[in-house]
Amino acid sequence: MIPLVVLIAILGLALGSFLNVVIFRLPRRQSLVWPGSACPTCGQPIRWYDNVPVVGWLVLRGTCRDCGAPISPRYPIVEAATAVAFLACYWAVGPQPLLVPRLLLVASLIALFAIDLEHQLLPDRITLPGIVAGLLFSIWLPPGLRDAIYGVLLGGGFLWALGEAWSRLRGMEAMGFGDVKMLAMIGAFLGWKLVIVTFVLSSIVGGLFAAGLLLSRRTTLTSALPFGTFLALAAFVASLWGERLMNWYLSLYL
Repeated sequence: MIPLVVLIAILGLALGSFLNVVIFRLPRRQSLVWPGSACPTCGQPIRWYDNVPVVGWLVLRGTCRDCGAPISPRYPIVEAATAVAFLACYWAVGPQPLLVPRLLLVASLIALFAIDLEHQLLPDRITLPGIVAGLLFSIWLPPGLRDAIYGVLLGGGFLWALGEAWSRLRGMEAMGFGDVKMLAMIGAFLGWKLVIVTFVLSSIVGGLFAAGLLLSRRTTLTSALPFGTFLALAAFVASLWGERLMNWYLSLYL
């Protein structure tokens, strides 16, 4: 019998391969199911044995078998990252029903991270169904429906209020509604407490990243940063160690 940990890794690789389709096609408003995977340069369908996660890309040395055009290393990176993230969730949560929504959340975060990094876009086709799914799972599983609803209201409401205040004070848009809906989705899955952890962590990481870019003169104060990427990273950390981080922080004042 195959150990569960191996099955989780295989599931991560397989779903990571599908996430590559989502990352490429969703911003371009293309179907996720038809046609099958093909070379983006010559359009030739990718053979099933070349489509094996990570291995196929390595065997082909990152090029198309038909036309020789380079294939982005994003594909094996997303596949491997999904497998590693799934294993991290399994080790943190264990073989219990809560693992299912956590894996679903992680898959959504990986897709949003990559799409926002490349396109500065957080598609509603991921965040809105994610909010509904998180609330449905929370009826039976942690954080519980009440905390999940509070998470949606706090995550989405706070980020919307912050962006609205900045827009009125500075006369420019601070962030898009995609960030608002993404944090609301995170709240639906993790609850209001871990939404706070997510927002604090993402603000710290985003602030440090922006400071580094300013110091290197690669951006300005008015440049847009893909905040969704920082939310995705912070939410992943919060899903694994958020409770410990919050308890550690509170212990400093108690």
